[in-house]
Amino acid sequence: MAKKKKTSPNQIAYNRQARHNYEILETFEAGLSLRGSEVKSLREGHVSFKDGYVDVRGGEAWLKGVHIAPYENAAGPEGFGGHDPERPRRLLLHSHEIDELEAKVSQKGLTVIPLKFYFARGKIKLEIGLGRGLKHHDQRQQLKDRAIKREMERDLR
Repeated sequence: MAKKKKTSPNQIAYNRQARHNYEILETFEAGLSLRGSEVKSLREGHVSFKDGYVDVRGGEAWLKGVHIAPYENAAGPEGFGGHDPERPRRLLLHSHEIDELEAKVSQKGLTVIPLKFYFARGKIKLEIGLGRGLKHHDQRQQLKDRAIKREMERDLR
């Protein structure tokens, strides 16, 4: 049975498919503009990165497609205290970082994807990565390389 990787106590959620489907070229730390019920839900780890991406336009960055489940004890689905699970969330980045991302995303084949949610000094942060999508043959080659590396490590024991 495979050993479970130790996660840092500050880590909330990790996008496991991101490094499988993309070659990450550069990472950034971003704050988020969240509602109270979203923070409570994130503290419980109720987040899904499936189909999540970052849209960079007009000097702003938005997190889209990330599902933060509604908090059970919030008062109402979207009324006072509730939130829409799929709503776009504004990312808080410096303007020079947004300009850099906007310039790089305009290049063909590059996209910005969410990598992980974590706590930093009591605030929820999002690590985003600038990545290039991998082709299927690249993914298969990565799997072969990992299998060979595992075999070599097993033989060394």
